[in-house]
Amino acid sequence: MKICVFCSSSDVVDGVYRTVAAELGALIGRGGHTMVYGGGRVGLMGAAARAAKENGARVIGIIPEFMNRPGVPNLECDELQYTRDMQERKARMMGMSDAFVALPGGFGTLEEMSEVITQKQFDFLKGPLVAVNTQGFYNHLAAFFERFYEQQFAKPAFRATCPFVASPEDAMAYIRGYTPPGSTSKWFT
Repeated sequence: MKICVFCSSSDVVDGVYRTVAAELGALIGRGGHTMVYGGGRVGLMGAAARAAKENGARVIGIIPEFMNRPGVPNLECDELQYTRDMQERKARMMGMSDAFVALPGGFGTLEEMSEVITQKQFDFLKGPLVAVNTQGFYNHLAAFFERFYEQQFAKPAFRATCPFVASPEDAMAYIRGYTPPGSTSKWFT
């Protein structure tokens, strides 16, 4: 399975986040999966990719051409693809992946998660998306999503589109046990 990992490229975040990213990468590798990600060598991206590769995963990095400068791309990837821009990067990552895991990250991670959720709402993507809620990182986002359902900006059935779990182990268990729901595109009715 090709598992896409969305996460931060920051090296200045608390080390616990890099530790959890490495745990996820190791689980992807030990599970015999391929890791697809944003192609960076630093931050959570780098930690997850290194651990995945060290544990036997094939690692595919996808990075925009404007980021091709010394120290940014992970040249240790099994395959490193360059794109014209961020939109092409995201589309390529989603198009080649079977499942998606969001680790803590910034605006880019939030945008990637939102895109997958939207694509799943319209049945363009069938694979699972799960967010690892390290140290309660996603608590406020989960509460914000609840307001969508409470105030009818989204159907409660979409709550299952992005569960928040406590650990990489829980994320991988969710992916292993995932069964795609029936069509959700009836959201217009």
